[in-house]
Amino acid sequence: MRNASFGPRALLARSGLALTLTAALLAAPAWAQYKWKDSSGQTHISDLPPPRDIPEKDVLQRPVVQRKPAAAAAPAAAPSASASGPTRPPVDPEIEARRKRADQDTAAKAKLESDKLAAQRAENCRRARQQLAALDSGQRMAQFNAQGEQVVMDDAARAQAAAQARQVMSSDCR
Repeated sequence: MRNASFGPRALLARSGLALTLTAALLAAPAWAQYKWKDSSGQTHISDLPPPRDIPEKDVLQRPVVQRKPAAAAAPAAAPSASASGPTRPPVDPEIEARRKRADQDTAAKAKLESDKLAAQRAENCRRARQQLAALDSGQRMAQFNAQGEQVVMDDAARAQAAAQARQVMSSDCR
């Protein structure tokens, strides 16, 4: 009677098991390495980076980048880095590039909004100066009342309109 644990089938089964384990160990670095929460609070795990609209604070885990140590520079640099404080974990270059692009987009939007606001203030300043010049000229001016009728401005209405123009100039003319 033959022992089944030493036959060709058993050897083939053991080598197949070894191959499977080896493949699983080699594939481990490709498994899901990113972990983040979306806007609804749901946790996602993937081997792809999170979408661009996910804030940095919601990224819970990134892949660990394994780098080969430099020949002689790494041992010399290690003591000085540990003496100065804790080192930052390595950052994925794609995520860093994405963060830079998002920062640049935010800065560009802020500059565009600032330029738009400055143009509006300049226009308000120009109009207020024209209004004040017209009011100070002494020429006869009229405005429309609530019923849509044209009414000539008296001295009190002129003074009120001039005060409003000066207020706009003090806030928008810089």
